[in-house]
Amino acid sequence: MSDEHSDAELRRYYAARAREYDRIYEKPERQADLRKLEAMLPDTLAGRRVLEVACGTGYWTQFIIRRAKSVLAVDASPETLELAAARQLPPGKVELRVADAYDLPDALGQFEGAFAGFWWSHVPVREQARFLDSLDRRLLPGAKVVLLDNLYVEGSSTPVSRRDEDGNTYQRRRLADGSEHVVLKNFPTEQQLRDAVRECGRNMKFVRLEYYWVFVFEKRA
Repeated sequence: MSDEHSDAELRRYYAARAREYDRIYEKPERQADLRKLEAMLPDTLAGRRVLEVACGTGYWTQFIIRRAKSVLAVDASPETLELAAARQLPPGKVELRVADAYDLPDALGQFEGAFAGFWWSHVPVREQARFLDSLDRRLLPGAKVVLLDNLYVEGSSTPVSRRDEDGNTYQRRRLADGSEHVVLKNFPTEQQLRDAVRECGRNMKFVRLEYYWVFVFEKRA
């Protein structure tokens, strides 16, 4: 499966899943982790102008904006941005725009912080450098970047259905409408994350919870 095909399938999947996406946060076993994240993320990005990449339904935007100076949240899917807009996020402090994470336009400006929740796992291994370069161009020196994503936990995570020659892993997911989608979903190690951002990042920190990981770094000067 080519990276282009994977990206197109991912966009179709999230457009179809938009109205049921937040149900993932209802899993009983994940509630303790979620409460920790809801407290941790606003503190980590406090006082900063934040660019949120692949914001989806704005679920995490609502927590980050509690302490951030402002949030510009972008997503490739208009369907999920419609749901984010319905959250009635603070006017004048949150802006929503359609944008490609791999080609974040200059018109967005530059930021003191960035957040991407559950996006890194969908970036093909070959495209990680392209995404990081796109993000790096939108950040001021010393900007803080926060990546949040899933750990693979047997019995809670959707099983991996296959692995490709680059090491990407895939899941087969069924939506409420009965449609099935093959979705790229990687589960990186701490060392793989550190290796990926070594050229653009410093002061790296990896936090492992039971069901999620958080990786924080600063843009190099």
